Amino acid sequence: MVIYKKASYCQPGNFRNIYLLAFIVCVCILVTPSLSLSGDTASENDSLDVKIGQMIMIGFRGLTVNDKSPVIADIKERKIGGVILFDYDAPSRSPVRNIESPDQVRSLVNTLQGASSIPLFIAIDQEGGKVSRLKERFGFPPTVSEGYLGRIDDLETTKKYAERTAETLAGLGINVNFAPVVDLNINPDNPVIGKVERSFSADPEVVIRHSVAIIDIFHAHGILSAIKHFPGHGSSKADSHKGFVDVTERWSPDELKPFEAVIQSGGCDMVMTAHIFNARLDPLWPATLSERIIGRILRDDMRFNGVVVSDDMQMDAIRSFYGLERAIKMAIGAGCDILVFANNSIFDENIAARAIGIIKKLVASGEIKSKRIDESYNRIMSLKKKLKR
Repeated sequence: MVIYKKASYCQPGNFRNIYLLAFIVCVCILVTPSLSLSGDTASENDSLDVKIGQMIMIGFRGLTVNDKSPVIADIKERKIGGVILFDYDAPSRSPVRNIESPDQVRSLVNTLQGASSIPLFIAIDQEGGKVSRLKERFGFPPTVSEGYLGRIDDLETTKKYAERTAETLAGLGINVNFAPVVDLNINPDNPVIGKVERSFSADPEVVIRHSVAIIDIFHAHGILSAIKHFPGHGSSKADSHKGFVDVTERWSPDELKPFEAVIQSGGCDMVMTAHIFNARLDPLWPATLSERIIGRILRDDMRFNGVVVSDDMQMDAIRSFYGLERAIKMAIGAGCDILVFANNSIFDENIAARAIGIIKKLVASGEIKSKRIDESYNRIMSLKKKLKR
């Protein structure tokens, strides 16, 4: 309306102003990005392919990557939402994977981010102690385990090591740490938690104090965190990397307390699911595939509306018992927002394309509703707005 009131625009000699205005309007329309970080409105602007791609995180091989690398094709063409870095390639038993030195990792991360039109989640398991991908032999600072920090139970010491980790990650451009582990050390002989000192303590209060302190420091450096492994892996006797794990007889409701407390603290970015089976919580499905566990306990009871990320979908506890299509369908239906295919139990160069194809097929058939995809996409994009790129 203002244009019509300003009669001078319609005076002879001023037509160029009209042309200029029209040109500006057209340019604004053309350059408005189709890939948005606008939270709740993103689902209205972005394609189904983009939304599904953002739900996929993969592992890959290579100390360097270029335009011919499969992971770059996954980023550019399939719009995958993230990658995860490892120091060791388990399928080939090779010490060469993604990490060689600080300069090399920094360059790798920059190349990956540069290939993406949407900020990538660049994730790593840098818990400290035995589960540290950035090891001293590669030129990174020494770390200590959560078990060690829990035993001395001194928050200042925990903060010192968390600060060192956060500074290291931020300096490399890594923006997601799959840590801290908030599992309780119920079974000290647990081969994947207690025995390798990945738990602070059997006492929920100790786990909560140290976890919240670590997450606060991560956030101060722009690092997102994922607490794990929901609803508690600390009581298991077996490793879900290697097969089916049933914790029904040993699991305690106390194992939920650290998750709930971190969520209530307001600092919880992501929750990673466990592949454990617990008939007390769901008589049919392991946690990653369970709507009862994710949808009811985590979403409804604990009121967590952030990003739920699966543990590696290629681990034997899922891959060997449910098959790829069924596992993907169940995980998304249960409430997982990001599906991780670490490519470090088995290696499948085409896993991103396969997973995306399966999800598109399930949406087309109505077995997964497009609204469900929108929910995950909006959570992911809302969290990505916090990233420093």
